[in-house]
Amino acid sequence: MADERRPILALQQLTYAVGGHTILDHIDMAIYPGEIFVVLGLSGSGKTTMLRLMTGLIRPTSGAIVILDQDIAVMTERELNVLRKRMGLVFQFGALFDSLRVRDNVGFSLYEHTNIAEAEVRQAVAEKLRLVGMSGVEEKYPAELSGGMQKRVGIARALISNPEILFYDEPTSGLDPVIAATIDELIVKLRNTLWVTEVIVSHDIHSVLQMADRMALLHEGRLRLVGTPAEFQASDDPVVRQFLEGRTDGPIQVV
Repeated sequence: MADERRPILALQQLTYAVGGHTILDHIDMAIYPGEIFVVLGLSGSGKTTMLRLMTGLIRPTSGAIVILDQDIAVMTERELNVLRKRMGLVFQFGALFDSLRVRDNVGFSLYEHTNIAEAEVRQAVAEKLRLVGMSGVEEKYPAELSGGMQKRVGIARALISNPEILFYDEPTSGLDPVIAATIDELIVKLRNTLWVTEVIVSHDIHSVLQMADRMALLHEGRLRLVGTPAEFQASDDPVVRQFLEGRTDGPIQVV
């Protein structure tokens, strides 16, 4: 039975090719409001390219990317910048400005793109840091924080404009298992608290099985499976099974 809900994000026959090489091949995918949706795949599978397309950093070769009822594939950069205020992006390694204190990192977009009074910016920064469990670090520099703390600050920065969609690029990359689990818990907490739609690019199958509502596996430029964690675990597709089990033998070629 078709899902009758209205997607907050939809990829329609999305294709991306460069240098004669097709990276994404006629992708159709829908993500619904309030979902935690994870795009899985090996390194080089196209998942980071998909993230860059969904955030408007690159343009598709063909197809549509409909976000909040607008096709970003045909938007001007000015129009994209307006829409981006309704989206947030958490970078893989935090991407904090080393020379700025935490409060200036988190409030950066408000300082740069609005005329909000200083007191209001500081209040917004404090609120977002509280949401991610980082109250009281406003005056610290990124170098004074652990990797997990920097990741939380990066999430607070992405939340500062109260986005409707939050994108994560490998949110637990480089973190030990315990800290990674706290980030997973935070991602679920933010969805439940703010009802923000969260789209995550990852290859950490153990992590995403714990938090995803639905997942998609990219393989050789196409979607191999889209479904719930339970549907993934029940799948008898040899590509899905090899990916889940982390085996070197199987249809996925290891190079």
